[in-house]
Amino acid sequence: MKEVLCIYSTSACHLCDLALQVIDAVLSPDYFEKVVVDIADSDALIEQYGIRIPVLKIQRTGDELGWPFDEDELVEFVNKVLF
Repeated sequence: MKEVLCIYSTSACHLCDLALQVIDAVLSPDYFEKVVVDIADSDALIEQYGIRIPVLKIQRTGDELGWPFDEDELVEFVNKVLF
């Protein structure tokens, strides 16, 4: 079963695009399922993530990694949380 990763984002967010590039470069789609969540669809999400996006959340554990992060920091986060 794949780990589900929620990426809190919104349209026209260049930082979100960068975060997705880092995620795609590091995490295999064989093991991880990406779900991009547009915070603009929810007042609660705007309140929670509005000034923090992009944020990567591991759905099963609830652990979050906020931007900025690079490839090494992403690998360290995933290894710490999941392994």
